[in-house]
Formats: sequence, C-alpha cells, structure tokens
Amino acid sequence: MSFLRNRAGVILVGAIGLAIVAFLLGDAIKIGSPFMRGNQTDVGEVAGEKINIDDFRQKVEQNEAQFKQQMGQGALNPQMASYVVENTWNQEVMTVLLNKEVKRIGIEVGENELADMITGKNPDPQVVQAFADPQTGQINRSQLSAFISNMKSQDPGSAMGQQWGNFLLSIKRGRLFQKYNGLVKNSIYVTSLEAREDYSQRNKLANFNYVNLEYASIPDNKVQLTDGDYQEYYNKNKKRFVNREESRTFEYVIFDASPSKADSADARNLINKLAADFRTTTNDSLFVSVNSDTKAPVAYVRKGQLDPALDSSVFKASTGTVIGPVFSNGAFKVAKVVDVRMSPDSVKASHILINPATVGGVDKAKNIADSLLAILQKGGNFAEQAAKFGSDGTKDKGGELGTFARGAMVPAFEEAVFNGKPGELKVITTQFGVHVIRIDKQVGSSRVAKVAIVDKAVASSSQTQQAAYGKASAFLSNVKDAESFNEQIQKSKLRKLVAENITPSQSMVSGIENPREIVRWAFEADRGDVSDKVFESENTYVVACLTDVREKGILPVEKVKKDIEPMVRNLVKARMLSEKMQKALSGASTINQVASKLGRPVQPVQNVVFANPIIPGIAQENKVVGTVFGLEPKKLSKVIEGEQGVYVVQVNGFTNPAPLTNTFSQKQQMYQTVGQRAQGQVMEVLREKADIKDYRLKFF
Repeated sequence: MSFLRNRAGVILVGAIGLAIVAFLLGDAIKIGSPFMRGNQTDVGEVAGEKINIDDFRQKVEQNEAQFKQQMGQGALNPQMASYVVENTWNQEVMTVLLNKEVKRIGIEVGENELADMITGKNPDPQVVQAFADPQTGQINRSQLSAFISNMKSQDPGSAMGQQWGNFLLSIKRGRLFQKYNGLVKNSIYVTSLEAREDYSQRNKLANFNYVNLEYASIPDNKVQLTDGDYQEYYNKNKKRFVNREESRTFEYVIFDASPSKADSADARNLINKLAADFRTTTNDSLFVSVNSDTKAPVAYVRKGQLDPALDSSVFKASTGTVIGPVFSNGAFKVAKVVDVRMSPDSVKASHILINPATVGGVDKAKNIADSLLAILQKGGNFAEQAAKFGSDGTKDKGGELGTFARGAMVPAFEEAVFNGKPGELKVITTQFGVHVIRIDKQVGSSRVAKVAIVDKAVASSSQTQQAAYGKASAFLSNVKDAESFNEQIQKSKLRKLVAENITPSQSMVSGIENPREIVRWAFEADRGDVSDKVFESENTYVVACLTDVREKGILPVEKVKKDIEPMVRNLVKARMLSEKMQKALSGASTINQVASKLGRPVQPVQNVVFANPIIPGIAQENKVVGTVFGLEPKKLSKVIEGEQGVYVVQVNGFTNPAPLTNTFSQKQQMYQTVGQRAQGQVMEVLREKADIKDYRLKFF
C-alpha cells in the first residue's frame, strides 16, 4: 500500500466513521456423512446454537478483506482462503461458547460502564480504532461527538442505527470476555509449598550413574508382534487415540498437465514477435497494457528494483534499448529502456488533496486546484490553504507528506515530485483526487531508468491439458474399486500418493493446488470407493480412492495398528531386555556389578534437574530421571523401561540449591506462567464439553 494511499484515507468524517463501524461489526452481526447433515441454511451448530451460512459468509468476507489489506495483495490463493475460513469458524465457536459461559455465570456490563467505554478517559480499543486520527493514532473526540450526536437522530431500526447497535454489542461483548478471562486468571492460586517445590525441581542437581540396554540392540526383524502385544500397548495408552474430528485417508494418482516443451517454445516465439514490435512502438504504456500479462506501470526504478534477470542489463543500456527476452519465474520477459537519467534518492513534499466526491466532480476539483496554484504562486500560505481545502490526514500538518523514496507513491505523483525542482508547485490528478503539490526538498542523486516490461507466462496449451485429461480419463475407465485401482497403477507404472487422515477443513494436499473438491468427495464417499470423475486442479488431473475412515472419538486398535507399531515393537523389546537386565540386577549391590554382568560400561551423568529430564547423549527420559529423584543415594534402582532402552541407575548424590528466601517472587513467576496457559486451556475445555457440529464442507 503506497505512502500516498495511507494519507488519503480520511476523506469524509461521517462516511469513514460509518465505514469503520460497519467493518468492525465482526462477530456482532447477528446473535450419509455427518458432514452432509444439517439444514442447508446452517454452516454449523455450537452447543445447540445454529450458525447461519449467510451470516457466517459475511464474516468470512469481512475477514478476507482485512487479511488482504494486511497482506497487501488482491486475491487470496486457496490455502489463504481456507485459513481465513478456519479462523472465522474458530472465532464463531469461541464467541458462542463464551457468550453462554458469561450468561451462565451472570457477568454483566452496565449502561454507565458501556458509556464510559465509548466517551470516557480510556475508550475501548475498537472505539479508538474507529475514530482515531490516522496521523497521530489518538482518538478524534470531535469526530466521535459529532457521530454520536448524528446517531441520536437516527431511527434505531434503520441500517445505520442497526450498525451502531451492533457495534455497541461488539464492544460490550469484548468487555464481558475480558471480565471472564480475568475471572479465570484470578481463580488461580499458587501456594508457598508449590513455589518451593517448583524451585527445587528447577535447581536441585542430581549426579548418578546408569547402565542401559538400547532397544536398537535388537534387530526389528527378530521381534514378532502379536495381537496381544498391540492390545497391551493400546490398553495402556488408550487416551492417546482420541480422534477429535472425523478424518479420511485416500490414495490418489496425479496426471501432470504442466507446460510442455512445445508450450515453452510457443511462448518464446510469441515474446520474440512482441520484442520486435516493442522496438518500433511509439506508445510504450499502451503496448504494455495490451500485451503484457502482469501489466506493470511504466515507471522510473532504481538499480536493484527489477527482476535480477533484467536489472543489470537495464542499467548498462542506453535509451531505446530493448533487452531480452529472458526467462524468469515461469515467464519470458522483455524490457525497454524508455529513459535514463540522474534523479534524487528521496524527496520531501507537501500536497493539498482536493476530493472530487466532495466538491462536485473532477472538473470542479481541478478548478479549485488551479485557483489554489495561482494563490500560492503569488505568495499564499500553503499550510493555511491545506487546512482549508485539504481532504486527507495531512491537512492538519500543513499538507506535509514527509520524506520518501521512489516506490512509495503512485506513479503519477512520483514522477511529478522526482522530476521537478525544489520549490516548484504543480497540479496533478491521480486515482485519489486532484493534488496541488509543493516540492520542498530533494536529497541525493542516483541513476534511474524508466522501464517498460512485457512478460508472457509459459502456460499449458489446450493440447497439453487435453492429453493429460485423456490419460486420467482412460485410467479411471479401467478402475471400479480399490483392487483394480492399485492394479491399474502398477500396470501403468504410475506413482501412488497418500493423503492420510485428512480433516474436513484441510486446505493442503501434496501435489494438488486446490484440494477442496476432492476433500468434499472423500467425506461423501464410503471406504473403498473410487472417485466417479477426474478432479481438475491447476495443471493437474487427479483420480482418488478412499481407503480409510476414522470416526470421531477413541479409535479402535485396528485403526491405529500402523501408527503404534514402532512403540509396540519397543514394548516387546523392553520385555526381552528387562528380563536380561533383571538377571544382571539379581544379587548385585552396585551399578558396576550390574554393568560387569551385562558387559556394558557404566555411564556417569552430572547436574541433571528434574524439570529438564534429558540424559546427555541419549534423549529425554522422563521415567529414568523421575526415578533418580526418588532414589536414596548409593541404592540401586529397579529395572526402568524408558523411551530408548531399559536402565538401572544408582544415585551418587544430590546438590541442593540455596534456600528459597523469597517465595513471593517465585509464586508470581508461577502465577504468570499458569495464568497464561489457563486462559488457552479454558477454551479447549469448553470445546471438548460442547456439542459442535461442523457443516462447512457443504459450503467451502
């Protein structure tokens, strides 16, 4: 977003006030497969409260607009769009759940408190944002007062009245949530005993020796796993297998329709022809507008601002030279040097922006600008005229725009101030209105080039697309089920890909630019189904087969067998090695005796703390370090089944930290840590307890 655009934002006080209020409505607008159920007008249901698709879509559009503004781009790619939808859904779920919580608890915001949040000494941040001076960031009290006075005369049932009412509801709800979070944080209490224990866990040092047998010492092919082994591990760790939302797994093959060598040759031939015409054209801007894919403005640039493939050549060339074609970032490019000159590095300028919308059109705005120019040329005060006629945020600063380099302004404005002379006055027209410009100062001098660029992306031709689609269609015609799907892959020597445990909101699948259609199919299909059509995504065609369905809830052991196989194998290895370790431990009184029987070295460990249970050179071993801090010095432990192997340890001694003299400071540190964690965990608990039905897959 350009420097000028930032300063041309405030044009009409009343209009902008209303626009920002409308933008900030956000959450306050309105208070087969499981993914295909539900009313066609609902995008979901949270704790019994239905979420209307029209309301939800409006919030998505508002969040998309805000995201585009923050990212400084026009269109969102599929992943970004999915990210916005996901964020909007999470906001909606949180809003519904918190609304119900504050109502259940009885938290309120009174009328006087709400009034203070709008016009008091410390207004709500949303009020500050809506009515802030863009130059100072401080709330514009006069603008706020004028707006509120205007609202008092409005019918509450009118569109404007409803917008204001919803805005008030939004900031009121924000205060309710703030109170709720405060209530949660204030419910946390850290005792002196907890503070001392935490201090000890972080500062008490343990020195010990251990002997171990690694699981890696037994080759995997020497371990036979039984159903009982899987069941044993599953029963011990069942809580780990909670599937929070239904997921699907599908296998797929991709038929590539990326540009061929012939497509690249066609693009090169076209750019060569354009390059020849580019040399003789007399209207470079029109030529770029008609023939270029990206249609970049013809403007002056500094060295380093162009594509590296062009930059060096452009700044060595003379006026009229056509450079290229060169190939860069998937496109052929040709550059024409329109002009080369020395130019200021930066400019300090002021302007008076006349807004055509407020004065009756562009012609009247130009007349006013010409009149102002005549007054200023006769010695008129620029700051006074800016304050009187200016329509943007600079009018209260004498029209000053500050100092800026090339690239900060729109091209027409930039050309006027960089190609002029200090003290010069000019009148120009841009998309923001008519400007009376004063060039206050020019700093430095560097070589710049005015460059026109024509580019042509190498794209897949219809023949390339049809050839890839034909292969995909032929493949699909030969498959009816999962078995024939795999047979045809082998026969055609294709590469099979797997999209594992895909969720309904999944926005990324390897090799597929926009996977939403295929994800939607996966949640409508049954296990073993092959897609009934070829899916198209950018330069790829896809055929898929649904191989697994994981329902919401605790997954059965059959569904997690593949996932837990390494852990189950270690469980069996632990059983085998523990028996060996137990024999060595029998009758031993020292760690050296155990090590001698095993033919293993004794490993010393120094200065380990309970809060960081890592054994140097091994890994994190919670059970081992936990056992150490529960042992008496010189006493052998029992056999410990750890993450990387089985262990026996013997403590040499502990080094206790200095006594904790200030429990208050320790308690405060713990309070801050626990408090921050608790606020996030509250939402997790509320979501787990709530019945949430998500139908977004029908619409997005």
